[in-house]
Amino acid sequence: MSVRARPTSPHLQIYRWTITMAMSIFHRATGIANYAGMALFVIWLMAAAMGQEALDGVNIVYGSWFGQVVLFGFTWSLVHHMLGGLRHWIWDFTVMLEPGQREALAWATLAGSIAITILIWTIFVWVA
Repeated sequence: MSVRARPTSPHLQIYRWTITMAMSIFHRATGIANYAGMALFVIWLMAAAMGQEALDGVNIVYGSWFGQVVLFGFTWSLVHHMLGGLRHWIWDFTVMLEPGQREALAWATLAGSIAITILIWTIFVWVA
């Protein structure tokens, strides 16, 4: 009895990687990361409610270089997820759906999220 190879569904090995595919994955990943970031925010709020000593402990961790990197990433995640949502909202109006426009909007989402995150940190963290 011969075993016949079953047809396989096209996968990442077949499709050409595009920026819209990457932004779709990033949108899902930032949605998940935002849950972890909100947990960090809740920890900070709970420490503030518990008193100055607890808040100082959390602020030391969040103020460390590692904490700053995590908080910067959380800020980018929030901004990127928001811009990704706006990108989908624009598409809901059947606007910017042509091939070149889709890619331009996806690149704008990525560039905008980086620029806005740096702007937020420049104004509220690095300068303050």
